[in-house]
Amino acid sequence: MKQNIALVLSGGGARGIAHIGVIEELEKQGFNITSVAGTSMGAVVGGVYALGQMQAYKNWLYKLDKLKVFSLIDFTFRSQGLIKGDKLFNSIKTFISDANIEDLNIPYAAVAADIINKKEIIFNNGSIYDAVRASTAIPTFFSPVKSGDGLLVDGGIINNLPIEHVQRRPDDILVVVNVNAMIPFEKPPLSDTRKAVKHSIYQQKIRNFYRHLYRVKPGSHKERFGYFDVINKTIGLITYRTTQLALEKYSPDVLINISRECCSAYDFYKAEEMVKLGKYTTAKSIEAFRSKNKAALKS
Repeated sequence: MKQNIALVLSGGGARGIAHIGVIEELEKQGFNITSVAGTSMGAVVGGVYALGQMQAYKNWLYKLDKLKVFSLIDFTFRSQGLIKGDKLFNSIKTFISDANIEDLNIPYAAVAADIINKKEIIFNNGSIYDAVRASTAIPTFFSPVKSGDGLLVDGGIINNLPIEHVQRRPDDILVVVNVNAMIPFEKPPLSDTRKAVKHSIYQQKIRNFYRHLYRVKPGSHKERFGYFDVINKTIGLITYRTTQLALEKYSPDVLINISRECCSAYDFYKAEEMVKLGKYTTAKSIEAFRSKNKAALKS
């Protein structure tokens, strides 16, 4: 009989692609995921999984270079965000439909932050597309989402590891995945040639992205890179603190820690590496969990 799992997936930008590998390895090892909750990229992967579109989404991620991902970026340079986000999110409607959360095969929850009313917003019913769009609205980067009298942004600033919002069963175990762990990065083996080719393609796209940015917003390149660096580090600190508080309050049966040093939040060209890392880390974590339980039974 398969062991049921309540699964919690953290935010973390491109590092969150590792959640795909985590889920694949959990299923390979005979576990049955009965509910999922996530923030930001965790909300995306959890939503895609709950919709039964994981393989299609994974294939899309692997082809990001070929799909010219930067053509999906609709610059706005409004005061609320650099990117409107409509092009990108419309493109992923193939995997994240406008289905209602309550109609999914498993319970699902996503977290966003209402910066007007200063509160956490939990999406556990209604449109899953709306839930994902709000949960991933990175402050100053993607435009926030209007909702009634509120304004919603990435849930990571208030609850990056929504353990308390995953639906539990009496016989399940709680598995939590943190892709922002402050631990050394242990890298699985990867072909250097394949990595070099993908890196080269992506670096050209990054150069084109910043060339566009500076043409619209002229100024010192050094200052602009510094600006994004400050944003990333600030958001990183916030999410780190909310994650630590959640882990101090709740005790997962299995904690899968993935180093935040594995890639930056925007290194989506590393999709294959991240999936592989998710599988590798999950296999090690499950082995440790089973060894611990076996030792507890003997004592």
